[in-house]
Amino acid sequence: MNKSLDLIGIGNAIVDVLTQAEDSFIQTNQINKGAMTLIEEDQAEELYAKMGPAMEISGGSAANTIAAFASIGGRCGFIGKVADDQLGGVFRHDIKATGAVYDTVPLTGGLPTARCLIMVTPDAERTMCTFLGASVWITPGDIQKEFIQSAKVILLEGYLFDKPQAKQAFMKASELAHEGNTKTALSLSDPFCVARHREEFMDLIDDHIDILFANEDELKGLFQTETLEEALIEVKGKCELIVVTRGAKGSVILTSGQQYDIPAESVESVIDTTGAGDLYAAGFLYGYTRDEDIETCGHYGSTAAAAVLHHMGARPQQNISACLNRVQERLQERKKIAYS
Repeated sequence: MNKSLDLIGIGNAIVDVLTQAEDSFIQTNQINKGAMTLIEEDQAEELYAKMGPAMEISGGSAANTIAAFASIGGRCGFIGKVADDQLGGVFRHDIKATGAVYDTVPLTGGLPTARCLIMVTPDAERTMCTFLGASVWITPGDIQKEFIQSAKVILLEGYLFDKPQAKQAFMKASELAHEGNTKTALSLSDPFCVARHREEFMDLIDDHIDILFANEDELKGLFQTETLEEALIEVKGKCELIVVTRGAKGSVILTSGQQYDIPAESVESVIDTTGAGDLYAAGFLYGYTRDEDIETCGHYGSTAAAAVLHHMGARPQQNISACLNRVQERLQERKKIAYS
């Protein structure tokens, strides 16, 4: 089947509200630093009123990946639910402006568009409080066979895996993908998600997932191990590819027969880590959908992740494509030296 798209993301359609905050603000408001906490609409309004000056940027984990993937030059689409309101209009405009295909019908007469209140502390750590709103009301009816099967890869966002109808949408998408020779990737998203859905994630990975994205804490939580090494032993062979990000320590990629240890890109100063994992997935999958070797895909991921560490927000503000071209040139030169 001819694939008109490289990647489709399925996830929460969220508008991020970012502010800089002191650790004391996190402590005073009894927020779990460095993690994502789900909150209700009234809590979101109360916390927003306490926050300092903020900026609004369309976000959502899979949506960030799609926006970055499009900025590199990849052909992509997104499935995610917004409300028929002002923030929904902002999200719709922003995702379509990247060049991604986005046709999900908005929710009417229900909850408002989701928003994520992100507090970035002086150590560049981001703490997120998320009101999911309309985003969780994605249903199997939003998953269309022709659209899913038009892509080489679909990416499922673990954050979305909460409401029963969203789980059904995931299952429908993964089944249609495999029927149409489309690879299915899953991002575990956050240790919070793993703790809530561990057994269901395990079943999903065993039966439907080709490519697994996780950070170190998420993978250890999934297999309830003390060390990453133990978790890597447990996960080996469960998917075609297992990609584990480790922040400044780089990443680890497992295939059926080999382990690749990829260093992180050198960054002079880190302003905000929001979206680094999402951008890693974009770079990795850009290489993957172009049949690059696994090591090159990993370096693409590290380079893309580094591109959002210099500024507030999870969307790239520099030419990632040019960065990836330099990575490819560097790797090719290294291979020439190795074989000479």
